[in-house]
Amino acid sequence: MTLLRRNTRRLAVVAAAVGLATGPAVAGTLTPGPSFSHHDWELACDNTGTCRAVGYPPDTGGYGAALLLTRPAGPRAPVSGRLMVQRHDLDDVPERLRLFIDGEDLGEVSIGGRDDARLIPAQVEALLRALVKDTVIVAIDEAQGRHLHVSDAGAAAVLLKMDEAQGRLDTPGALVRRGGRSEATVPAARPVPVVRIPALEPTRPGDAAVGEDPALRMALAASAGDHCDLINTEETHGTPVSIERLDDRHLLASTLCWRGAYNEGHGYWVIRDSAPYAPRLVTDSGSGHADGVIHSGHKGRGLGDCWSSASWAWNGNGFVAAGESTTGMCRLMAPGGAWTLPTLVTGLRPATP
Repeated sequence: MTLLRRNTRRLAVVAAAVGLATGPAVAGTLTPGPSFSHHDWELACDNTGTCRAVGYPPDTGGYGAALLLTRPAGPRAPVSGRLMVQRHDLDDVPERLRLFIDGEDLGEVSIGGRDDARLIPAQVEALLRALVKDTVIVAIDEAQGRHLHVSDAGAAAVLLKMDEAQGRLDTPGALVRRGGRSEATVPAARPVPVVRIPALEPTRPGDAAVGEDPALRMALAASAGDHCDLINTEETHGTPVSIERLDDRHLLASTLCWRGAYNEGHGYWVIRDSAPYAPRLVTDSGSGHADGVIHSGHKGRGLGDCWSSASWAWNGNGFVAAGESTTGMCRLMAPGGAWTLPTLVTGLRPATP
């Protein structure tokens, strides 16, 4: 994911592999899955091959609804769907809606006070047939007389990209470009990589003094280049660099790197526990650290209706990318964003002694 700078910059990510089977331990750099957007639709695929497509309300003001279509990798994998009412400033979220596609009543969708609602398979199948052409999708709140539209603009292009990312083009199971290529040629789902996190060493009496050493701050600034604007300013000079012990020889150093209108980022470095410190920058956009995992979370804009997050996990040799996700477009769907759309997932486990 791109890290944006200044007021909207450093939108980094994190994700979890909750509920997914896990595979072998991480060795080397993990690659996030592809993402794509077109008009009012976007796609995010993770490193296991699962893809999530989201369609938003028309960006014309007023209230609407959004669709989430999720498909795991692998031959003949089903598509599941969820519907969410745009509710960023809406107090009276409807309990029940009726879903209409091109004027056809597809039945009830029960929100029931939750954030979103699961669509039944027949509703999902009808949506998939309609979204490859011009269509009108509306969820009607009969109690309030509100018509909540989902845009179809960009849907066909996004679903075609989903087929491409999952290796389904020209197969019977493709959503857009179907053909006679065997379903057996569709790549299987990849296992979730595992990051093993060793127990951290307890802090030693002299560790805090390392953070007060001017030579450390100079070394950190040199390693960060122009990515840590505040490291040698009055704003940070009166504050020692934060120090936490990782193992017998290495420490985790952190300090404020940048600040914008509604985000800020802290730099995190792995350093030796004595000079010369030889710092290795993990990220300049961190938000916190706990138990061997650095996390980062930033707003896409001041309203806080869209976020990005990321994480890096200590594996005993260094910090490796452990997760990446966003909550999707900034469309006033919900406080804190709509659905989590991961592009990188891992399973975090304690290292065996």
